[in-house]
Parts: sequence; C-alpha cells; structure tokens
Amino acid sequence: MAKNNKKAPSLTRAIASSWRTLSHDLFDTYHPERHYMRGPGPKWREKHGQAPAAQGYELATQVMSPVHA
Repeated sequence: MAKNNKKAPSLTRAIASSWRTLSHDLFDTYHPERHYMRGPGPKWREKHGQAPAAQGYELATQVMSPVHA
C-alpha cells in the first residue's frame, strides 16, 4: 500500500489563512480608482492650445440652452 506524503491542511492553517484574507480585505489601503487620470490636465492644454474645461462647459450650456428671439 502506497503512503500519501501530502497532509491535509490543519485547522490552525485554515484559520490563519482565513484571518489573513479577512484582514487584507478589511484593511487594504490600495484604491486604484483614486489614481486614475480624469482627463487632460493644464500642462496638456497648454501644450495643445486647448481652452480650459470651464470654458468648454460654458460653451456646451450655451449650445444646449433654448434660443430666445
């Protein structure tokens, strides 16, 4: 009869693994969504001759607002 050298994980290892997973999920401070760019910044606009975003917003509201004759 062949003897199996692999042991089943002990209860202590299972608890430790669960604790590591839980603590990582609760206390993980890395949030990649905080580091994503949300559009071109002032240096890009300066280099490419673009108007600031606020002026673009004003233009969009003028186009979308009804015309009073």
